[in-house]
Amino acid sequence: MLLKNHKLTSALQLINQQISLLKEETSVQKILQANILSRLNNANTPNILQNIQLAEFKVFSQWGDDGIIQFLVNYLDIKTKTFIEFGVQDYTEANTRFLLMNNNWSGLIMDGSAENMERVRQDDLYWKYNLTALNAFITCENINDLIAQNGFKGEIGLLHVDIDGNDYWVWKAITGISPVIVIVEYNSIFGKDNAWTVPYKADFYRTKQHYSNLYFGASLPALCDMAEEKGYAFVGSNSHGNNAYFVRKDAVKDLKIVNATEGYVLSQFREGRDKEGRLTYASGEARLNEIKGLEVFNTRSGKSERI
Repeated sequence: MLLKNHKLTSALQLINQQISLLKEETSVQKILQANILSRLNNANTPNILQNIQLAEFKVFSQWGDDGIIQFLVNYLDIKTKTFIEFGVQDYTEANTRFLLMNNNWSGLIMDGSAENMERVRQDDLYWKYNLTALNAFITCENINDLIAQNGFKGEIGLLHVDIDGNDYWVWKAITGISPVIVIVEYNSIFGKDNAWTVPYKADFYRTKQHYSNLYFGASLPALCDMAEEKGYAFVGSNSHGNNAYFVRKDAVKDLKIVNATEGYVLSQFREGRDKEGRLTYASGEARLNEIKGLEVFNTRSGKSERI
């Protein structure tokens, strides 16, 4: 029996080693292909300056954000090669992972799950690259301390805010850093005309607030207004309608600046749930109807209203 168990353990270890090797080989191939696409994007710079969606390609991002980010960091004059991203889950699908591995940037990632962050710390990339993975539930009250305590201050290359809730409020609260590029997730079902965000609640959790998972974050107009307050220009969204790109005005160069109406993209993904947690596949206006009557804060009027 002991011999059989030993053989089984050895076989499982061998399988895990082979899986790790395959994952590494796949990552290498994806990075090589992405670098070819990145060079093609550089050759297409005049057109991409007018529409950043033309730069899209996917390596580790959920959508095509890796390509946009690569174009921007290659085009803009960024001296400090550092990033901060929060709301990364286990970092297997994240917008800064390619930046870390391909460009050798250093960074801080944060997520509310201790298990997710421990998984990152156990990954080989954690010793191969200069990455800090921090378990933290982010609020307006703690975000500046979390950033400062981990050695980030002043200018950084990129900040990505994606926490499915208080995104507007947390970005507003950040004062200790000055990113060249800011990426913020927006809720496209709030529309292109409404300056809305969910009211601030320190313990906001998307699924807990409403079973549909559709009541979260801020509209694109609200984020564009915040960008203006902070000295950033809106340069467009990804083609899937969930991430907005802002560049600090002193660094924008020849990138086309657009307004919320021009840069708005209605998302097509159908992630809404019913009360039993099952996907409803609701799309278009039906998604907004799912959260009709819920409270939102109008960032232009400074008053609460109902959807």
